[in-house]
Amino acid sequence: MKTTGLLLIGFILSLGLSSCGVNRAQVFNQNQNNTQVQLNQNNFKVSQKIQGSAEVSYVLFFGGAKRTQLYREAYQNMLDEAGLEGSSKAITNVLTEEHVGGVPPFYYTRTVTVSAYVVEFE
Repeated sequence: MKTTGLLLIGFILSLGLSSCGVNRAQVFNQNQNNTQVQLNQNNFKVSQKIQGSAEVSYVLFFGGAKRTQLYREAYQNMLDEAGLEGSSKAITNVLTEEHVGGVPPFYYTRTVTVSAYVVEFE
């Protein structure tokens, strides 16, 4: 009986001292563009790295935007930073990252970050 009580107390203490947070990051490329460019001349340069992000919070699985809305917002923020209008620039190597953290199901946040390189043609 004493060993069962000690095991139960030990189990409760170990639960109380452990972390309940969940963190993960997934890196994947959802860019489905199929553009072929023959770069046989040195008429371009990689000018900058750009990124955009969007974040949403959930409480008891309620709240915030859907995942596709997060991707759109993050991608649009990245394009706004690039300043592609009126110039001979293009984006390449688009990378999408997703990070989920918090204590599900009580509270957690989802952050989507999209990054790419800007190539400028001369």
